Amino acid sequence: MFRLPWILLLAVIALGCAHAQWEIETSNTTADLRGIHSVGNGVAWASGTNGTVLRTEDSGYVWQTCAVPAGAEHLDFRGVQGFDANTAVVMSSGKGDLSRLYKTTDGCHTWKLIFTNPDADGFWDAIQFSDREQTSSSHEANGVLLGDPVDGVFAIFITQNGGDSWTRWNENDPKHLPKAANGESLFAASNQAAVMPGSNGSFAFVTGGTQSKIYLAFSSKSLGFISGPSAGAFAIAARRFSGSASADFMVVGGDYAKPDSPGSSAFISSPRFVIGSRGFSRPNTPPHGYRSSVAYDAGTKSWITVGPNGTDISTDDGKNWRPVHPNAALQETSGADRNWNAISLPFVVGPHGRIGKLNPAALER
Repeated sequence: MFRLPWILLLAVIALGCAHAQWEIETSNTTADLRGIHSVGNGVAWASGTNGTVLRTEDSGYVWQTCAVPAGAEHLDFRGVQGFDANTAVVMSSGKGDLSRLYKTTDGCHTWKLIFTNPDADGFWDAIQFSDREQTSSSHEANGVLLGDPVDGVFAIFITQNGGDSWTRWNENDPKHLPKAANGESLFAASNQAAVMPGSNGSFAFVTGGTQSKIYLAFSSKSLGFISGPSAGAFAIAARRFSGSASADFMVVGGDYAKPDSPGSSAFISSPRFVIGSRGFSRPNTPPHGYRSSVAYDAGTKSWITVGPNGTDISTDDGKNWRPVHPNAALQETSGADRNWNAISLPFVVGPHGRIGKLNPAALER
């Protein structure tokens, strides 16, 4: 029997076992995708331009094109939150009543308009439901909806019934409403400008523009990110502790008008965090470009962040980020590391209907 030299044999084995970090999937759409939410057990929802909503029940093997909500054919669905294979809420972003929420309870065959922006000058940026209530009924889940400042105050709405009804947050206590500095706002790049629950309150959110801040309950802290109309903090993600209300947080951003300039990040250790320097750290090696979305992969104990020009991971809580590139020698898909808008592991989405699925082994190289 012919036998390969052992070095060549190892190379053949490597070729057979290695895969691209993002395995490109068939979405059957050319819409620009910005919303992605992996519910678990193979179920995930994605959303994008032209009223596009996609759903998978088999871990991405097939992505189903959902019915377009009536009157939403030209809406830009920047965020989606799923509860199970049948139930989800999708958010459109646009000025005034172009910001809307729709909900489905029958696997996206039909949709119900549940909320329209009451602020003529408003613009919605993010919708999040509590990630500690994944097993609760969708009719009881707590959620938060955030928008750009209106009359100098960030627009914030909350729900306690899975999005069926919404009220302004702290409307009876206006002194606690978070006020925005002139030119400070939110970014609707990946539906990750907010996280729920927050580190010491029901939610937290991050901003950009003339200032980049993290807002925690009734206090805020400067992140020190690059500033400008297209720059700041774009996304915040949590690493939850089992059996505890505490979590660590990672914030990422940069300047989307300069995607190849070094990105920004900050790690916040919430059990030790106070408004000051304690529990707050910036990177020695930042992400290698503007980053619009971030997530924690428990399997590899890594933070992973994505953007137009690439993918970075950190295994030391953001002290150092390293790029993850396709390996030509292993015949990995060219460009699989780039052109991404949003991440909800194991999935990532981008322009022109791009959907990828994470191969955790690629992060271990």
